[in-house]
Amino acid sequence: MIREVKVEEGIVRGVPAADPRITAFKGIPFAAPPVGKLRFAPPQPAAKWEGIRECYKFSAVPVQPGAMQNPPDEDLYGKEWCVDTELPISEDCLYLNVWTPARRADEKLPVYFWIFGGGWQVGNASEMEFDGERIARRGIVVVTINYRVNLFGFTCHKEITAEYPDAPANFGLQDQQFALKWVSRNIAAFGGDPDNITIGGQSAGGGSVIFHVENPESRKYFKRAVVESGVFFNPFRGLFPQRTVEEAEKIGEEFFKFCGVKTLEEARALPTEVLWKKWDEWGGFGKSAMSWAPILDNNFMRGDIYSAIESKGVNPPPLFIGYTTDEFNDSATPNEKGSWINTVELGIRKLIKAEEAKGLVGKNYVYKFDVPIPGWDNPGKFHSVDLWFFFETLAKCWRPFTGVHYDMARKMCNYMCNFIKTGDPNNDGVKDGLSASAGVNYQPTKPENIKRQQEAVEKLPEWKPFSSSEPNWMFFDTDCKLNKFEPGSEIKKYL
Repeated sequence: MIREVKVEEGIVRGVPAADPRITAFKGIPFAAPPVGKLRFAPPQPAAKWEGIRECYKFSAVPVQPGAMQNPPDEDLYGKEWCVDTELPISEDCLYLNVWTPARRADEKLPVYFWIFGGGWQVGNASEMEFDGERIARRGIVVVTINYRVNLFGFTCHKEITAEYPDAPANFGLQDQQFALKWVSRNIAAFGGDPDNITIGGQSAGGGSVIFHVENPESRKYFKRAVVESGVFFNPFRGLFPQRTVEEAEKIGEEFFKFCGVKTLEEARALPTEVLWKKWDEWGGFGKSAMSWAPILDNNFMRGDIYSAIESKGVNPPPLFIGYTTDEFNDSATPNEKGSWINTVELGIRKLIKAEEAKGLVGKNYVYKFDVPIPGWDNPGKFHSVDLWFFFETLAKCWRPFTGVHYDMARKMCNYMCNFIKTGDPNNDGVKDGLSASAGVNYQPTKPENIKRQQEAVEKLPEWKPFSSSEPNWMFFDTDCKLNKFEPGSEIKKYL
């Protein structure tokens, strides 16, 4: 197993995962700590080090509200995975984690680059549902990254613009791209293939993936994308305000004044705790989401993906994309029967229709997550619950999952991993029962045993690509079922 790796800054040493055939490297710096003069600044290269850096534990997470010892019953996410009340929190947070099954550096395994969600306000790369071990066991090198969130990742100010005129905004998104480039340069040492990177994310992480799809610099570094609940079109109201840099600068000035400072230098000198206290007084999470989110900078955010395809020549990569049943349902007339639509479903249909209108033929695979979720809180198929399944980490959850849930998680993870490997959820890249990228499973050598292994492989229902004329939709329920899913009458109004 690869336990020590030389990256461009120095040597890192990993630790055996629960499966000792997987090595986990936790807390590798991919950028300099964004503190002091680097607060409210683009990411900068990490410093080199001498000797061996032990990467045995996760880094501190981006500055955000910490977990409560016993969150309120209605705090769904607090009791789901924001559970570690002693989790260290710091501005010094630009680290990534790698899980690799490789035994040698020359294996060229496919790479999965994961961006967490949380409304660009909260979240971190070490959340327990993002444990990369189960995916790595399938022959994939998994990378999860931190990036700056809320005011630390999305503050604008005229002095910042003057200091960094070419990159004055969206430092959280800049962190993501900086990490992606680091992975491209260094992942071969972990046994990964820099020419076979799939970028993925959920919620704001999925939205970030869409921004990188639109960004010509980011597009150099990945072949395909996984977007879980990350693209939507709401004809009734906006979720996040879309501001120009100039408009966001005014909010930055207002916040600096609220903090009692007049200049960028003074704002950078404030202790983290003071800034965080002012964040809470400013209005907490709700106002933060309205104040600090991706900004129209004509770089990382260039408008919506639909117009980017229609008028700016954006050609999306193959997409593995979908949503959960009970998220982002909205209506202009909530009391009118049959008026509700799922705005993620609408967004997916509009995105692929935009591709088709430009003559782009992409192999896009669309799903709907409708697995019954147990628990005393009767949560429904809530936003983000599919993460437990795609990462196959159900055993870490407090919910009383049973056999059918574990079966579905295995199948969903297999589909996604096949897509990460080949761009096709039906094809894991294994030929004749043998492949270096098959994962850590035992590989028989005798012809009769190879045949028996092939016959024993779980046969998943064929997943056909989606198009407007062939709306193939994979439904994850108590089994995997491919159906034609025509848009409802309400959704048709907005396509």
